[in-house]
Amino acid sequence: MSAANSRAVEDYLKAIHAMGGAEEFVSTQAIAKKLGVRAPSVTGMLKRLKTKNLIEYETRSGVRLKKAGLLEARRVVRRHRLVELFLTKILGLDWSEVDHEAEALEHSISPRLEQAIAAHLDEPLEDPHGHPIPSPEGDLKSRKLSPLTSFMTGQTVLIREVRDDNPDRLKRWKNQGLVPGAKVFFADHQPLDDLFELQVGEKTLTLGSEGLGGLLGELHQENLNN
Repeated sequence: MSAANSRAVEDYLKAIHAMGGAEEFVSTQAIAKKLGVRAPSVTGMLKRLKTKNLIEYETRSGVRLKKAGLLEARRVVRRHRLVELFLTKILGLDWSEVDHEAEALEHSISPRLEQAIAAHLDEPLEDPHGHPIPSPEGDLKSRKLSPLTSFMTGQTVLIREVRDDNPDRLKRWKNQGLVPGAKVFFADHQPLDDLFELQVGEKTLTLGSEGLGGLLGELHQENLNN
């Protein structure tokens, strides 16, 4: 398999994984939209992946990863997230820059270099955006997180993950203190105006649901103890 074909296979497997293809079927239309390619091209690639025993593919149901495909997808995810962390923690790049860079590098890192990066970072569990990093064996810790817009006034929420596909939004969240590990107190919610008043450290923020879109969290322990 050529380098270009290998990269295309990895891109497809990672995209299917990102859309929940480890647990359920994903439509070919959804894959085409995520990868920005035409539906006939998707169909052709999915037939190849099925022949390689990497996916289950049914014309009506869509696609689901088989064991071999799942392991390969998580290898790519692992490399991507390790590179993101290396670029931010060791090279000092801003977290808004690293998704694009990691996208290019994830296909060219050898298993030996991947292992060296992981060891240098002390086998980290999360990338800069809070996403869990799969283990070398392909295990990925699952957790139940909720959008920040789903929490109620009076609750304190711990941000765990943020979407990493919008550099401008990432820069704004960083300036606002809306980063993984931050505690956010929901002081007020005005549904008619779609406004949330939040306390983040010493800052008071007033944001709409659009400004919070892509932030995931869970109730902070102090709420669970009450």
